[in-house]
Amino acid sequence: MRAVLTWRDKAEQCVYDLAFKPDGTQLILAAGNRLLVYDTSDGTLLQPLKGHKDTVYCVAYAKDGKRFASGSADKSVIIWTSKLEGILKYTHNDSIQCVSYNPVTHQLASCSSSDFGLWSPEQKSVSKHKSSSKITCCSWTNDGQYLALGMFSGVISIRNRNGEEKVKIERPGGSLSPLWSICWSPSREEHNDILAVADWGQKLSFYQLSGKQIGKDRSLNFDPCCLSYFTKGEYILLGGSDKQVSLFTKDGVRLGTVGEQNSWVWTCKVKPDSNYVVVGCQDGTISFYQLIFSTVHGLYKDRYAYRDSMTDVIVQHLITEQKVRIKCKELVKKIAIYKNRLAVQLPEKILIHELYSDDSLDMRYRMKEKIVRKFECNLLVVCADHIILCQEKRLQCLSFSGVKEREWQMESLIRYIKVIGGPPGREGLLVGLKNGQILKIFVDSLFAIVLLKQATAVRCLDMSASRNKLAVVDENDTCLVYDIHTKELLFQEPNANSVAWNTQCEDMLCFSGGGYLNIKASTFPVHQQKLQGFVVGYNGSRIFCLHAFSMSAVEVPQSAPMYQYLDRKMFREAYQIACLGVTDTDWRELAMEALEGLEFETAKKAFTRVQDLRYLELINSIEERKKRGETNNDLFLADVFSYQGKFHEAARLYKRSGHENLALDMYTDLRMFEYAKDFLGSGDPKETKMLITKQADWARNINEPKAAVEMYISAGEHGKAIEISGDHGWVDTLIDIARKLDKAEREPLLMCAHYFKKLDNPGYAAETYLKIGDLKSLVHLHVDTQRWDEAFALGEKHPEFKDDIYVPYAQWLAENDRFEEAQKAFHKAGRQGEAVRVLEQLTHNAVVESRFNDAAYYYWMLSMQCLDIAQDPAQKDVMLSKFHHFQHLAELYHGYHAIQRYTEEPFSFHLPETLFNISRFLLHSLTKDTPLGISKVNTLFTLAKQSKALGAYKLARHAYDKLQGLQTPARFQKSIELGSLTIRSKPFQDSEELVPLCYRCSTNNPLLNNLGNVCINCRQPFVFSASSYEVLHLVEFYLEEGITDEEAVSLIDLEAPRHKRENKWQEITSNTSQTLRLDETLDSMGDDDPFTAKLSFEMFHSEDYELLVLQHTCCPYCRRRIDDPSP
Repeated sequence: MRAVLTWRDKAEQCVYDLAFKPDGTQLILAAGNRLLVYDTSDGTLLQPLKGHKDTVYCVAYAKDGKRFASGSADKSVIIWTSKLEGILKYTHNDSIQCVSYNPVTHQLASCSSSDFGLWSPEQKSVSKHKSSSKITCCSWTNDGQYLALGMFSGVISIRNRNGEEKVKIERPGGSLSPLWSICWSPSREEHNDILAVADWGQKLSFYQLSGKQIGKDRSLNFDPCCLSYFTKGEYILLGGSDKQVSLFTKDGVRLGTVGEQNSWVWTCKVKPDSNYVVVGCQDGTISFYQLIFSTVHGLYKDRYAYRDSMTDVIVQHLITEQKVRIKCKELVKKIAIYKNRLAVQLPEKILIHELYSDDSLDMRYRMKEKIVRKFECNLLVVCADHIILCQEKRLQCLSFSGVKEREWQMESLIRYIKVIGGPPGREGLLVGLKNGQILKIFVDSLFAIVLLKQATAVRCLDMSASRNKLAVVDENDTCLVYDIHTKELLFQEPNANSVAWNTQCEDMLCFSGGGYLNIKASTFPVHQQKLQGFVVGYNGSRIFCLHAFSMSAVEVPQSAPMYQYLDRKMFREAYQIACLGVTDTDWRELAMEALEGLEFETAKKAFTRVQDLRYLELINSIEERKKRGETNNDLFLADVFSYQGKFHEAARLYKRSGHENLALDMYTDLRMFEYAKDFLGSGDPKETKMLITKQADWARNINEPKAAVEMYISAGEHGKAIEISGDHGWVDTLIDIARKLDKAEREPLLMCAHYFKKLDNPGYAAETYLKIGDLKSLVHLHVDTQRWDEAFALGEKHPEFKDDIYVPYAQWLAENDRFEEAQKAFHKAGRQGEAVRVLEQLTHNAVVESRFNDAAYYYWMLSMQCLDIAQDPAQKDVMLSKFHHFQHLAELYHGYHAIQRYTEEPFSFHLPETLFNISRFLLHSLTKDTPLGISKVNTLFTLAKQSKALGAYKLARHAYDKLQGLQTPARFQKSIELGSLTIRSKPFQDSEELVPLCYRCSTNNPLLNNLGNVCINCRQPFVFSASSYEVLHLVEFYLEEGITDEEAVSLIDLEAPRHKRENKWQEITSNTSQTLRLDETLDSMGDDDPFTAKLSFEMFHSEDYELLVLQHTCCPYCRRRIDDPSP
């Protein structure tokens, strides 16, 4: 950092204070009893302002630039406009010591020896507040919420905008360390407000808004009179009794002197948003300085280290943009970086840091060595184990412990030095001198090697990656490139201020100058583009550029040098350049040029880079063909041209190489049929037909199916024509094709029939099947379209298809819930197993769903099915056993249906006597296993209820007792418990009217019979009515010996002789009287049994049966309709 004096002036009296206009154009000085207004650009005195009668001590400008205020020993404060006009004046009781404008509300604070006042434009009066001590300085926070007051007593008072004290900071020095200047940091980056305090105890301190001190007091060794921050708060200016202005960091670290004066410095300020500083002194001198902060930095490959805030070192990875900050807490004078080493020179020592690991992306540094000595040097270089100090003509090599190992004395001033690599402890240095000499020095050698000597002074140097070439920028801004071995000047370019070789490509370098970046490849012309700054490194496609104070990595496409190589057909060199970084378009151009030049290796790499699989497959196929011995380059180039779209050139090359067929295939594949016909000329019909077929394929692909069908038909490709017509649903076209085809062309006709079926045109399909005589497919067509009548008719003519018709028909019936018909169809098709399985599944479902009436019907049908199967002698015994079992289950479920309805539904449809009889019937029948779905609880519950209602109290009591031992549903429990109690009040006997009578032996049987539904005396089974379940007046008889079953059936079926019904009463009339007489000799036997009707192996009362038939229009048991003539 150095200060350059811009202008200087001298006032007649001491300059106590000064203030910049916020835009920096004007400077207001308090000198004597006047205000002096200066132009900051050249130091011209614009105007003196008179208004005060005594010495002006303070001045402050409002943040908005509209007004400024001044305070004087005459106890008054004057408000001035930016046009330098006084508009307001108010007074205090003592001399004014300081004034400050609120940066947000523009409220003015004015402080005197005994009080302070707060004024704002919208207020009519000034609000004043007493102070216990003389106020020497004041400052507002950035947000304008708080005002800090510095007292002569050493106390800091922090007030809010209303003047109320919020924090009081009593400092250790007390009145022995009076405060003379305070200032809040304007930094926006800090999370807390920081107050800088300078006192005449010669200390600099920092405090938070809460009053907590930050760090320790810093000793100044002089009495400070003024303290001010730079605009962004990064630096602090301090001046006072040491007759100079010092620059400090925001943390209080002294960096250097701005300007030495001849008397005390009473005020110093920074011009807003700039590096200009103005100083006001006791003797009236006004000095205006420009601070120049030099760039302290170092670069090695992609790591760039630079100084920040004068005391910090930031290491930036130029590729990943990662940054790490190293805080040194002292002025950083020099920085050097090399591989994993970082050297930092401070005023009294040199610090050597190293990376934690060898990872190229690692950014963590740790302290390795510390050399505690003061060094004076122009340049600093660090190696793996040494540091190199450059002192004008002398180079010194020191170890990390500070021991001088080697020294080199040069003939002239050293202008440039750079580490060019090497083994640890033996690195090479490239040194450029003012006399034009360029040397190479090895750290472990005392002797310098002269590479070459030129006439002009060296400004910048760099050596190529292979160390064969040397680039020099001289003092005439000329870039010169030499061959190191021959010392020959290869070329030179003007307008250069820095140069760098590409670390990845031997023949590429770049140099900057005149606002341009110049890239040169080999001996080709220079490629230029605009770029501000200095080139300091060139790695691949990235150029590292230092502009102002920042380093950036600029991505530069290497397109121009790549095309320069391509123009000369230097494909491999062009590929090396492209690898440094070019666009995808450039890669593709390189690939195409190399392919056309038949440089397949380079082309393959380039196409791999752009991920073009088509061309990679082409190159692969050409390489395979070359391995097989093909050497015709015309044929290879023709393939390349065809891939590139140069079809006519490809066709000419194919023809020249004798491969006309390949040209024809190319044209047809591209649908260029007219070009193909022109190329073919008057060829043979076979190839013409092939062309028509391919044209039809193309028409099909471009969604012109009509044209494709016509072309396929003309080419004889009926299959493809049928396929397109079928897919588009063109039935008329299909039937035309089918009718034109010969019946011997079976395959296309079958395709037609398939599409007719698919398009729901069974008539055309049937016609086609008949044409080719495929009766089986015709049967399947009728079955698939459910045209059962046609199928049955075909089955009558051709019985061999009977199974193909009736089985699908039965399945269709079953799928449509017509299970009975399905069962019959299975039966008719001879599929007895399927027929039985359908019925068994129906029966099971009916039981599970509590449809017991249906279950009885299905069991009856099962029994009939078993009876039919029993006609087979081999299965007779098994089937008859199943018949009786299913008949028994049918009777049980038929009866339980009434019980279930009684217990589940709110209203009963049966008489109590019927329910009573059914319950007894079921209990007598359920002596062994209980079938699925039948509940003993429901049966006993019904029996108990109906027995009690009909007077069978003994039986009711027995039923209730039985229920007590069973698990009953919750809905029955209350009724059962009540019934069990109430039945105890009834007689322990049953009504005699309910007792059943055996019609064989005339024995009265008990209501509950342990033997079941048989007489207890003669063991004759009772015959029940299938509706009321009363015992019918029937007795089972057995055939006498000698009578066969057939004779018995014929005897039973004999019709009894019918007698004409005659009136049994005879009327006799005489002369005197008229009498009626009953003639008992007439036959009173009717032709029908008045008590029973027999149907489906079940017995009914005739009247009950007729009533049930009227209700159901069929037999209530077997569901056979009355008008059904079948047996």
